[in-house]
Amino acid sequence: MSPAGLTGSDKLASAGGDRVLPQRPVPESVDGVAIDEAAVTRHRLGRLRAEMAARDLDAVVLVDPVNLRFATGTRNMQIFTARNPARYALVPIAGPVTVFEFHGAGHLAAAGPVVDAVREGTTVSYVAAGEHRDDKARAWARELAAAIREAVPEARRVGIEPVQFLAAEALAAEGLVLADAQEPVERARARKTDAEIAMMKASLRAVEKGVHALRDAVRPGVTENAVWAEMHRSVIADDADYVETRLLNSGPRTNPWYQESSSRVIRPDELVALDTDVVGPYGIYADFSRTFFAGPGKPSDEQRRLYRLAWEQIHHDVELVKAGRSSREIAEAAWPVPDEFWERRYFVLMHGVGMTGEYPYILHGRDMDGHGYDSVLEENMTLCVEAYIGSERGGEGVKLEQQVRVTRDGYELLSAFPFEDDLLSREV
Repeated sequence: MSPAGLTGSDKLASAGGDRVLPQRPVPESVDGVAIDEAAVTRHRLGRLRAEMAARDLDAVVLVDPVNLRFATGTRNMQIFTARNPARYALVPIAGPVTVFEFHGAGHLAAAGPVVDAVREGTTVSYVAAGEHRDDKARAWARELAAAIREAVPEARRVGIEPVQFLAAEALAAEGLVLADAQEPVERARARKTDAEIAMMKASLRAVEKGVHALRDAVRPGVTENAVWAEMHRSVIADDADYVETRLLNSGPRTNPWYQESSSRVIRPDELVALDTDVVGPYGIYADFSRTFFAGPGKPSDEQRRLYRLAWEQIHHDVELVKAGRSSREIAEAAWPVPDEFWERRYFVLMHGVGMTGEYPYILHGRDMDGHGYDSVLEENMTLCVEAYIGSERGGEGVKLEQQVRVTRDGYELLSAFPFEDDLLSREV
């Protein structure tokens, strides 16, 4: 499919049959399931278009770099473009998929297995355009509206992800009705194929290798940053994309949660907690949490108590995972967080996971009415089941998390990193 008019200076990349993405030093199959990235991308595009059709959308404009990769199989400077809207994609309900790529990088998008055309993107930001932002926004909207109507002549409703508001206003002024693109994209991402599960397992194995390297570095006298860097080194060497957060902390910094790794030196007999949050090989999220003991002595009674409570929470709640269960059913049956730890609970019981954290969020029962929403687990969704135990009175905290696949009869455990025997033991 090569639309007329997208040639020459438009940097057309016409589809000449199936294109193969560069080979990677990761498995070509996992558990007997072949991994064909091009085939996965074509299937993802079909799922997205089905969700678009269900919402009467003639096209979507994707700006989020993760969603760009999901729908087109292309990536380029994902962290940079998450805050600099320098590349975006037009996905019509039928017809050519166009990637508007960062200046000088069109050759990267041309490798996408479903990409029919590549154009240079227009960046609508103060940094890129200064006082000419209005002109840039109108130029962006004119070009995009023309491409939309070339692909879908009677186009009316277009889903769009967050862009600079001047750009959105200018696109609406082109006579298009704008809608939120997030819902169809999230629903398209929510259920995985066997090949995507195989990719997820490959990503998890690579990140677990990195966490083993991190675990080996945990000892008194080493900084949190030095320990955290061991996982970074390993996962990047194994072709991870990037690490989304830097959630590793030690001793009193384990409570409350969300304290990022620092130059603090780990002290004897402290806890060290982490959340991986790695966008690993194939662009698949590997998201599990563990808490370690630094030694050289033995864990205290209190450290064991905290760890065992978090372990009990995560093992109780993972047993609630089953296709057909609603978020409210799960919330009502979840492990009851003791009052001592309620104020500093993790904000969700479970969340979807795929290329990053995804739909759905399942909240604690006491939070459902004010902040939750109804959802139903479907077969082949993938979830992270969360636990955090830390007292508002202070002291250390424990973070644990498992990654699972939803099955018809329950769940398949995907994360395989072991728990800590010395912290689970009731003996001092």
